[in-house]
Amino acid sequence: MNDTRWVFRFDEVGLAEKKAGDWEGVRGLLGGKGANLAEMTRIGAPVPPGFTVTTEACNAYLAAGEKFPEGMWDQCLTAMKETEATTGKAFGSAKNPLLVSCRSGAKFSMPGMMDTVLNIGLNDETTEGLAKLTGDPRYAYDCYRRLVQMFGSVVLGLPDEDFEDVLDAWKEKKGVQLDTGLGAGEWKKITEEFKGIIQKHTGRAFPQDPYGQLRLSIEAVFKSWNGKRAMDYRNAAKIRHDLGTAVNICTMVFGNMGDTSGTGVAFTRDPATGRKVLFGDYLINAQGEDVVAGIRNTTPIAQMEKDLPEAFAQFVEICNTLEKHYREMQDVEFTIEQGKLWMLQTRSGKRTARAAVQIAADMVSEGLISKKEAVLRVTPEQVDVLLHPQFDPATEAQAKAEGRLFCTGVNASPGAAVGQVYFDADTAEKMAKEARQAVIMVRPFTKPDDVHGMLAAKGILTSEGGATSHAAVVARQFGVPCVVGAAAVRINVEDRTMTAGDKKVKAGEWLSVNGTTGEVFIGQLATMAPSLEEQTELLTLLNWADEEAGRDGVRSGAVTRGLQVWANADYPADARRARSYGAKGIGLCRTEHMFFEQERLPIVQRMILAETSEERTGALDELLPYQRADFAGLFEAMDGLPVIVRLIDPPLHEFLPSQESLLEEVITMRVEGKTDGLEEKEKLLASVNALHESNPMMGLRGVRLSIVMPEIVEMQVRAIMEAAAEVALKGMDPRPEVMIPLTGHVNELKVIQPRLEAIAKEVMAKTKAKFHYKFGTMIEIPRAALTAAEIAGVAEFFSFGTNDLTQMTYGYSRDDAERNFLLKYVEDKILPENPFQTIDQPGVGRLMRMAVDDGRAARPDLEVGICGEHGGDPASILFCHATGLNYVSCSPFRVPVARLAAAHAALKS
Repeated sequence: MNDTRWVFRFDEVGLAEKKAGDWEGVRGLLGGKGANLAEMTRIGAPVPPGFTVTTEACNAYLAAGEKFPEGMWDQCLTAMKETEATTGKAFGSAKNPLLVSCRSGAKFSMPGMMDTVLNIGLNDETTEGLAKLTGDPRYAYDCYRRLVQMFGSVVLGLPDEDFEDVLDAWKEKKGVQLDTGLGAGEWKKITEEFKGIIQKHTGRAFPQDPYGQLRLSIEAVFKSWNGKRAMDYRNAAKIRHDLGTAVNICTMVFGNMGDTSGTGVAFTRDPATGRKVLFGDYLINAQGEDVVAGIRNTTPIAQMEKDLPEAFAQFVEICNTLEKHYREMQDVEFTIEQGKLWMLQTRSGKRTARAAVQIAADMVSEGLISKKEAVLRVTPEQVDVLLHPQFDPATEAQAKAEGRLFCTGVNASPGAAVGQVYFDADTAEKMAKEARQAVIMVRPFTKPDDVHGMLAAKGILTSEGGATSHAAVVARQFGVPCVVGAAAVRINVEDRTMTAGDKKVKAGEWLSVNGTTGEVFIGQLATMAPSLEEQTELLTLLNWADEEAGRDGVRSGAVTRGLQVWANADYPADARRARSYGAKGIGLCRTEHMFFEQERLPIVQRMILAETSEERTGALDELLPYQRADFAGLFEAMDGLPVIVRLIDPPLHEFLPSQESLLEEVITMRVEGKTDGLEEKEKLLASVNALHESNPMMGLRGVRLSIVMPEIVEMQVRAIMEAAAEVALKGMDPRPEVMIPLTGHVNELKVIQPRLEAIAKEVMAKTKAKFHYKFGTMIEIPRAALTAAEIAGVAEFFSFGTNDLTQMTYGYSRDDAERNFLLKYVEDKILPENPFQTIDQPGVGRLMRMAVDDGRAARPDLEVGICGEHGGDPASILFCHATGLNYVSCSPFRVPVARLAAAHAALKS
């Protein structure tokens, strides 16, 4: 015989705690709703008697092929008898009928995703008895028709429209708009029609046995755990599918018994703003579904003070008690039956990002929670939402209704942007700077030489690429809303138009890009741009995050307290923004972006095309002052904090026109007999052909380019050190760290690093400036991770370039994978997550842990960080903390998000 306890009355929370171990276990066993009903009962709140069938019973039912586990139904019958004794009513009795509701209740709130049935226990006989008992046949048949309708749609799965059509027909016949306009006679006839619908669809009559109704309702709730909407919700909310739902059987109390009755839903604080004010709606003479379904115009909860003052005063007192008890903003449901208040549910209330921060800060001030708890209550995703412009959901809904949704793609960089469309970087920059237009740059895909247009744009849209494509990476770097991989879009660069289905957009027309959702709209949608400086509560919370996580910025060699957050920044303005957002250093300055600026690109191209070392050195000498000024600005902005400068990384062909466009241009000039400039174009084409590589991302780039053409990185290091000397002589504290990219073998560092260190010493000796500097390398090739002990013998710091490390570990071409198969891999659970968005811990993560352990065994003070896109991902930050990294580096706009994520990692560990 199975003696498992499947059922607990609301007044048996102590027994549930003994079985489950702690409150978290109780929530897992009884579900959130059942646990809170039991807890409210324990603290003396007026909760109708009832009982909970556990989540374990649900899982056992589903595992057994939809059969109740042994003993469960008998325990339900016993609990029902005990509920009858408590209420003085009898389930199925016509003289004094006990009616119950059957509601779902999973551990984590899933509002509206599973099933509910009200008024169970009514049948033809008990409804007549209820009418006589209350003297109100309209109320009795209103309750009965609700049961038949809900039973038909929820338990039997019949189309809800069939029932609604009957209701609409009767209201039209009687000339009324609301259900409240129908009388007892109409409800009785409607109920008979509802029963006829059930008979027609199922071939069976509506069950008159109350216990049969109850059994089938419990089964319906159990089955709804695996319903599509519930599964979709859990997938979106990242809730496990093996938790199961509890079922709560609760004595019905009725808000539809006249003007001294009512029902409502309220929050103990405003869920939109976080203000400490009761927020909600209620209805006189209604049942709870009327409020939730929106079938009647509700009344603000404040009006209840005038309509039902005694009940309102008690309700306010209970709300205050619940908030203090749970130390959290509560979402409550209540019913008033002939003047008596009953509490039907309490749970932590859903809230906006703005409200989450406000409530957390206020509750610390009120002494309800600690700073640590406040930090843990706000998610990194909520901070992200706060820092990007957004469209109003109502405005977006209206645009969709008007058919203005143009396309959808990958939500690569969050935020909202509105601008006029242009199809190339030069025009985008020109229209932004000269015409002062808000610009949306549209490209099939972007390249590094598009960066000036990207910087000028308010938003970016590409038809190709994935979440870590160039467009996505740069957009996040600069906080530009971006949608990539919009496969339905066909871009005609020549005609300067694009189409998606039957919609066409021309250059200069307006587009609204939602980088948070991946949706793009035709026309202008209004945006709101929040400012971190104006969000004092958020700033306070982030400072608490640093305090609680122990990130005080103290560094001794590689020693820091807690995982710090640095930023990727290429320009002084970005560095200043990053510092104002709380960054403790620059983890990645990409020098190649500086080369693409228009006044410098011709010099870079002349350097690449030089036929002698002298010619190349001459061009580099022209570039050196530009680079020195760039670095000086960064060092000044980050005075006293480290700045990691990555030496040139991409292959040289990226700084030249494309092979295809040059070839087309040369052929056209030859066909048309144009000789002016032809020889120069042919020479340029020959040089581009000479630089051509089958796989340039694994070819002559990074440290390999530094060894083959050392003059380039020698110029860069000289510029870095001269800039540091210049800033140091002004009385500031520059801390340059030179990063050599793409090391695969320690001998590569042994060849190039001494030459670069010699330049650093030469500059310091010449200028007599004093400052600390380091040389290190980027770990982005699996072999480098595997030989980290050797490499740490030369390099003073490691920085994981996780984008390329992931690419090379998996053997995936990042953009091709995301365009062709990676999303399907994630959808089909071949991969648990996109490894370019969240670090693959078993594979890439194992290489990282190995590199950290082996590197620090060889060099105990080795500084280790991460500068790939994963540096702003909360799950990856948690892994970096556990792995012992010193810092994560991310886009300046994601620094606040990363600070909170790093604090969560430290506090949860």
